[in-house]
Amino acid sequence: MARTRDTTADEQVGTEDGPRPGGRPRDAALDEAIILATRRRLVLDGYSRMTIGDIATDAKVSRPTLYRRWATKFELVVDALDYGFRKQRDMYAFDLSGLEPREALTEAVRRLDPAYFNPDAMVLMGNFAGEAIRTPELLDILRKHAVEPRVELVESVLTQLQDRGAVRDEIDKHTIATMCFGSYFAAFYRGEAKTDIPEAVVAVLWPALEKKPAPRRRASTSGKR
Repeated sequence: MARTRDTTADEQVGTEDGPRPGGRPRDAALDEAIILATRRRLVLDGYSRMTIGDIATDAKVSRPTLYRRWATKFELVVDALDYGFRKQRDMYAFDLSGLEPREALTEAVRRLDPAYFNPDAMVLMGNFAGEAIRTPELLDILRKHAVEPRVELVESVLTQLQDRGAVRDEIDKHTIATMCFGSYFAAFYRGEAKTDIPEAVVAVLWPALEKKPAPRRRASTSGKR
């Protein structure tokens, strides 16, 4: 991912602890420990309040060790987010061939859940929404890599169901997918369980989406005696 954001003095490393070219190869286990600690701190503290010192302590590494890998807090957070995005990419494609049309749409709506992969996703999204003025790049990254792929999954499934002749051709797929996505946020803010959302939402929508078979024309009986 491109990193174009200017950094503040608190987020930049000092010359003594700066990234060093060459040297020993990086330890993948240390990298992952730092990434996981960063993801946890994002949930607990939010971007503005989280500190490199807390992350280093949680990951059980020194600050120089962390700074040799990431020059700024922003760069570290971008990679921590990308770690999660890569883990959940497989959820955006699944085989519809063995599913009935309504069942396929229900499965797509189930995967819309922001917490389908990460149980802390709702809190994380709320934290990034709160950073929209100070650090809008974070919300843009979230939209591109966590929101749009989910919404587009539902749109894609609806398109496939249209091709199968199961769903009406004139439906507004974008609005339908957006409404389904919003149902998870409504349940979260109302303090309601989300487990039944896929079935409940599709039960409401399906009568309006289903393509009814054309009525069979009755054979004319005129002229018969």
